[in-house]
Amino acid sequence: MYQRNTIQRAIILQAVKKLKNHPTADEVYAEVIKEYPTISRTTVYRNLQKLSEAGEIRHCELLGGADHYDHLCTDHYHVRCVKCGKIVDADMAYLPDLEKGLRSDHGFAIFKHDIIFQGICPACQKRENSEKKDNREENE
Repeated sequence: MYQRNTIQRAIILQAVKKLKNHPTADEVYAEVIKEYPTISRTTVYRNLQKLSEAGEIRHCELLGGADHYDHLCTDHYHVRCVKCGKIVDADMAYLPDLEKGLRSDHGFAIFKHDIIFQGICPACQKRENSEKKDNREENE
């Protein structure tokens, strides 16, 4: 099915690529309205969905959190900070053979996998260490 390439879609794709930080739909919307204040939130959401369906961006679903969008469409993993929610690309090779074990052991017809590692980002670690230090100094 042919999808026409609208100006709005191009603007939204440009915003996702510009942000490069795995933005949420709201973050993409906030970026787009800086230059195009008349665009609606619905238009941004709808076009993010169409761009991800077309394979131009990657939709990252998170349990218990807002969905994010990635300008890199190649298979790769992510790391998410459990404190601030920041998402970054994991520095490791994609493991396509990981799916083979599930297919043979459990009978699933696996077509893809997404892995999101969880941890605490450097900025939150620093903030946490600073808060602990401040608390120790207060208690002395």
